[in-house]
Amino acid sequence: MAVAGERETLSTDVVIVGAGPAGLAAAIRLKQVSPDLSVTVVEKSAEIGGHILSGAVMNPVGLDALIPDWRQKGAPVGPAATSDRFHFLTAGLDFALPGLLIPPQMKTENGVIVSLGELCKWLGEQATALGVDIFPMTAAVDLLTNEAGAVAGIITGDLGVDHEGKPKPSFAAGIALSAKYTLIGEGARGSLAKVLIDQFGLAAGKSPQKYGLGIKEIWEVPAELHEPGRVDHYLGYPLDDATSGGGFCYHAADRRVYLGLVVHLDYENPTLSPFDEFQRFKAHNAIAPLLQDARRISYGARALTSGGWQSIPELAFAGGALIGCAAGFMNVPNLKGIHNAIRSGIGAAEAVSRAIAEGRAHDKIETLQAAVLETGIRAELYPVRNVKPLWSRFGTRLGVLLSGIDLWSGRLFGASPFGTLAHQKADFETLRPKAEVSPIIYDKPDGKTRFDRAASVFLANLAHDEDQPVHLKLADPRIPVENNLPLYGEPAPLYCPAGVYEIASENGAPVFRIHAANCVHCKTCDIKDPAQNITWVPPEGGSGPNYSGM
Repeated sequence: MAVAGERETLSTDVVIVGAGPAGLAAAIRLKQVSPDLSVTVVEKSAEIGGHILSGAVMNPVGLDALIPDWRQKGAPVGPAATSDRFHFLTAGLDFALPGLLIPPQMKTENGVIVSLGELCKWLGEQATALGVDIFPMTAAVDLLTNEAGAVAGIITGDLGVDHEGKPKPSFAAGIALSAKYTLIGEGARGSLAKVLIDQFGLAAGKSPQKYGLGIKEIWEVPAELHEPGRVDHYLGYPLDDATSGGGFCYHAADRRVYLGLVVHLDYENPTLSPFDEFQRFKAHNAIAPLLQDARRISYGARALTSGGWQSIPELAFAGGALIGCAAGFMNVPNLKGIHNAIRSGIGAAEAVSRAIAEGRAHDKIETLQAAVLETGIRAELYPVRNVKPLWSRFGTRLGVLLSGIDLWSGRLFGASPFGTLAHQKADFETLRPKAEVSPIIYDKPDGKTRFDRAASVFLANLAHDEDQPVHLKLADPRIPVENNLPLYGEPAPLYCPAGVYEIASENGAPVFRIHAANCVHCKTCDIKDPAQNITWVPPEGGSGPNYSGM
């Protein structure tokens, strides 16, 4: 958090960090209710949607509330979900769970399969048409503060700086963008949100936020195997009973299949690799026949929030608020969060608009928390609050059974037999020493359906100027080799889905290397590093993946 100093300063009424569904929804609603407000959105990716990744089956209620005639306006939404099946996998078998046993809270009426990246592009167009100023390739690297310590805007990153931090001939200094209110919609584990939560104590009295790593590929499959609208979710294999998460397979339009695996980051075994678990998932006989004559088109990875109700922080701070996955509104048993991200943007925008109309600025909007939660988020997340804690405590088989009892009890009797369960540990605290676990051995990739990281990251269309400062900061460069390596085998090369980290040898001694140009901005390292020694900060604006259709 800093002051503008000698930087050029521009002013706007509201600045929004992140052009995801929450940030764009907030921008649109601000202009809908207060057309004369100046609203500015900054986005670090090269184009809107370039860093966006989600499953995604969307509950349309958020979009209905934001733009009721979105269908008539041509929103890029794929087929309606015609079936929603849940499966439990063993190493060789696929058990379809009877629909009558699935709690209603896990089902979505009128769900649609979408590319969230394409939807965000369209939302950006709607925002621009209303007069919102959107600036891609612009990374917000710090928070602008006033004399009272309130947030008064953002500071954008410098361009044209070499790896030693020195200006290159192309250097252009970042600017200070002052605003009456600042909305942070960076997504899960955003760098500014992390600072704000710490500085303002926004998570005091809350359970630690929980996260999952979602890895996704898009495949083009033969027409005879394609079932537009088919939705399949998978529990069990390849994850062991102590590791929560699951796979998905969504049949989108144009012979596209969205295939992925979410691994919750509170796993215990330091030899586990979410990337390689995904490769194993694709080799299962429930999935492999679909891919036999298919073509892989895209690859990506992103952290997602999974803490639920107990982990939602205080949203408002002096000068602004957290929205979307920066706060965490994912419905874990329902496997959906886009609609709640949109809802949070709507609620925050309406609260901010009222405050500005009253002549206020840079203060804490005390009514904002309720305005956001009463958009439907509270009613949806509170009844399912115990699913993730039960899963974490009791493993997949017993945890899912107890979750089913909890959800059915809530639906039939309006109460949970478990009360409200807290999350016991942050994800970085859950790893066991390597000496206490059985190492997981993964098969080598076959180059047909199972791939290595290098071949996968190539499909993420990465763009990082290697001659820029490393954006993965080590608080103590000695910790990976001196602490993490002997205790955990240094898990960073395994939990990273992009080949950023490596334990190499120099003169017979181990060294820890960071290949920052491989980074897909998933934030897993910032979350899972057991020493909390790695901090992800935004690289130069426009850097990172350039996802297509994700």
